[in-house]
Amino acid sequence: MKVAIISEGTYPHQFGGVSVWCDQLIRGLPEHEFTVVAIMATGVEPQVWQLPKNVASVVKLPLWGWPSTGPVGGRRADPRFLLLVSRLVDALVDPSDEAQRLFSDIMHEMFEYAKDRDLTSSFTTQDVVETLCAAWQDRPPFVGEQSPTLRDALTAMQLLEHSLRPFSHAPVEVDVVHAACNGLSILPALTAKWQYGTPVILSEHGIYLREQYLCQRQAEYRWPVKSLYLSFLRRLCMLGYAEADLITSCNIYNRRWEERLGAAPERIRTVYNGVDPANFPALTGEPEEPAMTWVGRIDPIKDLETLLRAFALVQEELPEARLRIFGAPPKGRESYLERCQALAHGLGIAETATFEGHISNPRDAHDRGRIAVLSSVSEGFPYTLIESMICGRTCVATDVGGVSEAVGDTGFVVPPRRPELMAEACLKLLRDTSLRHRLGTAARLRALELFTVDGAISRFDEIYSFLGSGHMLPAAPPEPEADNAADTSLAEELAS
Repeated sequence: MKVAIISEGTYPHQFGGVSVWCDQLIRGLPEHEFTVVAIMATGVEPQVWQLPKNVASVVKLPLWGWPSTGPVGGRRADPRFLLLVSRLVDALVDPSDEAQRLFSDIMHEMFEYAKDRDLTSSFTTQDVVETLCAAWQDRPPFVGEQSPTLRDALTAMQLLEHSLRPFSHAPVEVDVVHAACNGLSILPALTAKWQYGTPVILSEHGIYLREQYLCQRQAEYRWPVKSLYLSFLRRLCMLGYAEADLITSCNIYNRRWEERLGAAPERIRTVYNGVDPANFPALTGEPEEPAMTWVGRIDPIKDLETLLRAFALVQEELPEARLRIFGAPPKGRESYLERCQALAHGLGIAETATFEGHISNPRDAHDRGRIAVLSSVSEGFPYTLIESMICGRTCVATDVGGVSEAVGDTGFVVPPRRPELMAEACLKLLRDTSLRHRLGTAARLRALELFTVDGAISRFDEIYSFLGSGHMLPAAPPEPEADNAADTSLAEELAS
């Protein structure tokens, strides 16, 4: 069977949990031929993963930089395209259900338009900016002081144009298209479905829209642009849920978002991430010093600042404690690492909270600590967590996404952005050797029972077989509701 895996900013050009998942899936199904469709920034990012032999090709879809062909810019635009832009703004500022149907129609029309016209040239005209600005002005809530400026219109036009560039690439011809996340990754999947009728699988790790809400708080452009672009991403994610033949979530918690945003419950399956026990044999012994380890991608969504503040509180009570941070920032985001290092200096813990860079084998990182910690404000079902569990290390982790589902009663789960509660949990484990060892043993047994890679791979093999042959999966039994008491509700997320 021929399968296309679509990633955004991850495999095979970045390390991280989604990249691990992509690589596991491809290597675990050597009888299938894979095409990797990589949505990336510029198209020149180096490949950091060695691809398995069953990867037939890598299709690069860069979002930034000027396209290599076709005229760009000018004053006049096709009147048909101006009408599309005006209708798109209508769909983005209107909160009604009818606006979602309008958005779906517009995306179809954009795709058809891009078959014989250059989208970038069409977007980057004076006419389009003027049309966007006129359609946007004096529309609630964009009135008064928050009324969009001409610069806002230019910024919004650029964001929309770059985001829609996947429509300008030829659809992949395969048996099944598998998007590794929602959002922009769904666009190449939709082109294959609309062109060839290819079935689409949408997998969710972290909730794409939730993470965009968090990230856009730090964006430099003004509120009208943020609001319009987030509306675009929300509409796009809802379109992804509506068009996907099957949605696989890596945890039960994600269902709350998916169903609220229009996903049909009968098309959702939970497939937990898994690790290979052969790569993570149980650790024997532990370091003499009371060390905590963190492993992951150094990124604002991982909230290392809360971790550092928690460790400063730990060290006040336990001066011999150490924090060892393993990982590196994505290229271009080194400023967050520098910010965290500056915070460590400011807290007076720079000598005992060390940043030790990327480590090729996560087991080696967990071997250097007595407990594992995770401080994220958003997660799906993090590999670093189940890797530490299967090694036999107990964890202190924030109650986001599927974390509480993973940990169960084998570690401590605390609310995000609460360093004092994280510090309290870490101190309890570091001081109580018997409790630490008992929970570490229980964590390994739980991971071996529920979170192995063989289980995940067999589920996807079954899914590919059914959808690739034109059949729907058998009905799944109802799944339990997620219980994430420390996480805020969807309504609170949207309101904030």
